[in-house]
Amino acid sequence: MGGDTGDGGQGRQPGDSGHRAVPHPGDIRIEAWAACREHCLAEAVLAMVECFADLSGVRPTAVDRVRLGEASDDDLLAALLDEVIFRLEAYGQVPVDVEADEADGGLDVRLAVTALEDVEITGAVPRAVAWEELRIGPDPYGWSCAVRVDA
Repeated sequence: MGGDTGDGGQGRQPGDSGHRAVPHPGDIRIEAWAACREHCLAEAVLAMVECFADLSGVRPTAVDRVRLGEASDDDLLAALLDEVIFRLEAYGQVPVDVEADEADGGLDVRLAVTALEDVEITGAVPRAVAWEELRIGPDPYGWSCAVRVDA
């Protein structure tokens, strides 16, 4: 999956995917984009993780599966990011790769994870997803989302 394209998605083409962090006072704001909702959600997870951890050269040590039930797109985005924060806090797991597939209105998510101690911490670790300014939806090039994460 793609990372920061450097242009904030402004020069997107149909089918492009990527993510970036956006300066925001006191917390983390991430933006992600992809051809479909599921890939956009996966990009959002990677954007959040890359705000606090350097994943370069890190390999997963386990694969976890998460099933998120039928919900609105906003709820799925918040629930997926909350799940990543929970696994970080409870188990010390950091996703290094993410795949999401639609499943009856919900999501089946595969998280390839490694231990928090195996990554270089480069920023504030996220604590919660903020509902203010959260958005996800189709756009002219596929799907995009933006969310603020308290760190």
